[in-house]
Amino acid sequence: MTTHRNDPTPSRPRPVALVTGVGRTVGIGAGIAGRLAASGWDPAFTYWTAYDRRMPWGAEESAAAEIARGLREHGARAVPVEADLADPQAPARVFAEAERRLGPVTALVLCHCESVDSGLLDTTVESFDRHFAVNARATWLLVREFGRRFTGAPGSGRIVALTSDHTVGNLPYGASKGALDRIVLAAAQEFAGLGVTANVVNPGPVDTGWMDQDDREELRGRTPLGRLGTPQDAAHLVDFLCSPQGQWVNGQLLMSNGGLA
Repeated sequence: MTTHRNDPTPSRPRPVALVTGVGRTVGIGAGIAGRLAASGWDPAFTYWTAYDRRMPWGAEESAAAEIARGLREHGARAVPVEADLADPQAPARVFAEAERRLGPVTALVLCHCESVDSGLLDTTVESFDRHFAVNARATWLLVREFGRRFTGAPGSGRIVALTSDHTVGNLPYGASKGALDRIVLAAAQEFAGLGVTANVVNPGPVDTGWMDQDDREELRGRTPLGRLGTPQDAAHLVDFLCSPQGQWVNGQLLMSNGGLA
C-alpha cells in the first residue's frame, strides 16, 4: 500500500507529473499515471496512436480519452498530448502544453518506447535509427527540457525512466534502452544543484497483451513468485520514487521483476 499522499489544499495545489508513453489502457504508462493521480498528482501524458497502429496489438482509438477520464475520477486534472517523440521538436512542445494547462512539471516519468523485434542480422538502419531517436534522443531532450524549466523547491523534483535489458532478438530496443539508462542516471549528478533525483526502473517482462501462451508459461516458470509482472507493480515503485519518502533513492537502476532468473 502506498503510504504517502500529495495532499492538495487551496494554498497547496496538486503537483504536476508528465508521463510519456501512455497510449494503451492496459499499458505500464497508464498504470503509472493512474497511481500518481490517486496519490495526489495532476498528470499530463503523451501518446502516439500511429505507433500502436503498426504494432501487432493495434491502436485503442479512444484510449487517451478513457485514460484521462480515469485520472479525473481521482480528482486529478488530466491532459493528454499526442506527440511523435521521434520529432526532436516534440519534447519542448509537450512541456509547453503541460505547463500551459497544468503548471510547472515536478515529476517526469518516461515510459515511451519504440519496440520492434529484430536481431543483429535483420535490423535495418532505418529501424535502428528510429529506436535511438525515440528511446534515447527523445529521453535526452525530455530530461534536458525538464532541467531547463524546473523551478520547484530543492528535493521535490523527480525523474524516473522505464528500461529493459532484453537485447537478444530485440537488438535496437535493448541497445537504445541501455543508452536511456546512461542519460537518465547522468541527471542524478548533473541536476544535483536543482535538487532533482533521477532513477531508472527495469520492470522485467510485464504482460500487457504482447505475450503468447508459451511466453507466459516460460516466464512464470523463471520467476520465484510464479506470476507475471503487472503495470501496477511498476506503478507502485514509481509512485514511491516520486513521493517525499523516495527522496533518498537517487542515481539507481532498480530491478523490479519478481526475481526473474
